[in-house]
Order: sequence, then C-alpha cells, then structure tokens
Amino acid sequence: MTSTPTKPQPRARRLLATALRHPAVVPLGAVVLALLIGAVIIAAAGLDPLTAYAAVLEGSLDPRQLDYTFSVWGFICGMALAAAIPLRMGEFNLGGNGQMVLGGLTAAWVALNVPLPGILLVPLAVLAAAIVAGGFGALSAPLATRFGIPIIISTLLLSPIAVAVVSYLLRFQIGEAGSAVAQTPRLPEQGRMWALGDLSYSNTGLLVIIAMMVAFYVVDSRSAVGFELRVVGANRRFGAYGGVRVGRLAFGAMAAAGAAAGIVGAIIVMSSPYRLIDGALISPGYTFAGLAAALLAGGRPALIPVTAILFTILQVGGASMERSADVPRQLSDVLQGVVIVVLALRTVLDQRRTERSSA
Repeated sequence: MTSTPTKPQPRARRLLATALRHPAVVPLGAVVLALLIGAVIIAAAGLDPLTAYAAVLEGSLDPRQLDYTFSVWGFICGMALAAAIPLRMGEFNLGGNGQMVLGGLTAAWVALNVPLPGILLVPLAVLAAAIVAGGFGALSAPLATRFGIPIIISTLLLSPIAVAVVSYLLRFQIGEAGSAVAQTPRLPEQGRMWALGDLSYSNTGLLVIIAMMVAFYVVDSRSAVGFELRVVGANRRFGAYGGVRVGRLAFGAMAAAGAAAGIVGAIIVMSSPYRLIDGALISPGYTFAGLAAALLAGGRPALIPVTAILFTILQVGGASMERSADVPRQLSDVLQGVVIVVLALRTVLDQRRTERSSA
C-alpha cells in the first residue's frame, strides 16, 4: 500500500512566498544566471568553466595585485555613484562616459595651466572637474521636464558627443606636440594626486571616492532630499502630488551624478601616468561596471561598496583568466551585461506595476 504525498502546509507556503519576494532574490538570481551563461559559453568553447573562474579569483585577489584591485574598486564605486544617485528616483544615467571624460579634461587643463601649489591645485582641479561634469549631467533634467526627452535617452545620446569633443581637442588642439598618441603633456608634480604610502596605484583619490560614498549614504538616509528621492523612485505621481518638485529634484540628482563621474575622471587623469590619453578613461569599462554594481545594489548606498567587489573581481581577474585559461577577458563584459539586462528589466517592471496600481 503506497502512501500519498502530503501537501505542503500553508505556513510553509507562506514562508516560501515571503522568501521569494525578498529584495535580494532577483539580484542574486541575476548573478547566478550570468555565471551559468558564462559557464555554458566557456564549455561550448571546449574549456573548463571551473578553471576559468578560479583564474579570475586568483588574479584579482593575488596579494601582489591588491593595490591595483583596490584602485579599480574605487573607480567602479565612483561610477556606481553616478548611476545610483538618479536611480534612487527611478532614472537611468547612461552618460557616465561623457561626464567622466569631461571631468578628466577639466582637471588636466587646470593642473597644466593654473600656477598654484599642490595643496591648492589638486582640490581646485577636482572641484572644477565636478562643476563641469555636473553641469553637463544636469542638462538632461530640463530636456526631460521641458521637452519630454527621457533622461535615459538624453544621457545616452549626449555622452558620445562629449567623448568626441574631448577626442578632437586632444588630437588637434591641446595634445602634446610631437606625440604619436593623442594625449596631454604630463601633469606637473603639483598637479598630481598625493600618494598613499608606498602604494603604486591607489592614492588619495581612493579616499575621495570613499568620502563621496559616505556623503551619499548620509544624504540618502538622513536628509529630506534623500527621502524625496526615495519617494519619487517608489511612486513618481505620489511624490508630485505630495509636493515634491520632481523637475528640480531631477536637476540636482543629475548634477550630483555628473559631478561624481567627473571626479572619477579627474582622479584617473591625476594618477599615473599623470596625463589624459584619448580613450584611456573609457576603455577599462568603469562606467559599465559601475552601472551594473548600482543596479545590483538597487541604488542603495550601503550596498554599493559590496556589489562593486563582484565587478572589480571580474574586471581585474579577466586578464588572468585570459592568460591562465585561454578565455577572452571580454567574457566579463558579457557577464556584466546579463546582470544589467536582468536588473534593468526588473526595475522597469516594478515601475510599471507601481504606475498601474496608482492610476
């Protein structure tokens, strides 16, 4: 005589449903899905996925590499801030590349042309980079409120223009004469980021980025502006009905996001090799990795340093994976892309669901 299986208890079903609705389920699922897709691609090429992923971890966590790993983590955290600040109010900033290169260009120009001692010149260059890049980022807010152009579209379209303008200036206007590469002259000693002990890659710029993350956390959790950002992000119509000036809030959020990206660009330029090189700020993919880290964190400032670790490991360990396991480092871009697509889709669906429920 066979016994029939017992049905799950209602309490167990409720616990399972509650667990599946936890905010961490989708981000963790996106990471697992990305790793599985990567494993399938590696296996299809006739290689061992475990060997490839082990090479990624070994390359990024090698004690001899930690100095470089920490510097990359800082840049990804900075670009994650540029994405997370507008994300808190439900907007996507896809113009990080343009904002970053404008910040780098501004910092290089100030460092090369303003005759001040280093104690004044370095902060001035960083501040100027934040102002120029922040102003460029803020352009998307009035385009959205006055002309109905979504911020995600305007930032995506304006960024290549800024990159092209900076490239033109480096090639034909301000580039180093006689150089085979489009780049500025080497920054003077007083225009360089101060070193942190004997570290070769990490410098005081890392401390600046950490300070920005702390400031974002404080503003987000303990200020009226942070509350308004979260309210508008949860339900834009409710926020506007409650008296939040959405247009002004978007202007401030995009200005802050652009300033964060500009500061990252300034720090990179004022670090070794102490010059702005055409394409050098974009090619590492810090903007892409920062966007993925911000989405994985859901824009929450306390989680950004944690989620940035994952993409730092992929970024730094990609070269080791290519050397040790013969897997192209572009696979890390594929994994980041999968995470971005899954989490962006979740964000859009959540916004539409909220709009339908409030209609």
